[in-house]
Amino acid sequence: MLHKLTAFAQIDGRKLMDLYQEGNRENAPYFFPEIKEQALALKKVEQRFLEYVETDFFGRNGSEYWILEEDGVWISALRLYKISEEFYYMEALETHPDFRKRGYAARLLAGVIEDLKTRGPFRLCDCVGKNNAASLGVHRKCGFETVSDQAVNYLDNSSNQRCYGMEYTFHL
Repeated sequence: MLHKLTAFAQIDGRKLMDLYQEGNRENAPYFFPEIKEQALALKKVEQRFLEYVETDFFGRNGSEYWILEEDGVWISALRLYKISEEFYYMEALETHPDFRKRGYAARLLAGVIEDLKTRGPFRLCDCVGKNNAASLGVHRKCGFETVSDQAVNYLDNSSNQRCYGMEYTFHL
């Protein structure tokens, strides 16, 4: 089942953190190098992640968290930001490690695109790591094109040479 969440109250923090567990484990020593106990550092990263979602993400007008759920498990997710009328930026496309390579990310992304099409013409952008073959494949499968060798983070207008700028455009 596909869910479009538009408020933090709709977020199940535990299910979301389970989905992003791999990235959170990788981020723990980066964000909290002073904390040697891995479980404590992970707890801090999860807490910071959820605070970001509540305050920064849902603090922006038009933000949507998209979740693909099966049998009560949050399997795949992404954050969708409305930058301006007809222009969206997505990030944090992730699939739970136990459910990868089964088409869930493509299913999620296709569902988001179909929902956006009902709203009218749009442009959807994302930054995808140049070495992330799985994510590049999912984006291309769903109709994204590589539009730049240097991605732009449209939230702060910074650029990233390690990522491609990917774009999906829909016209009526």
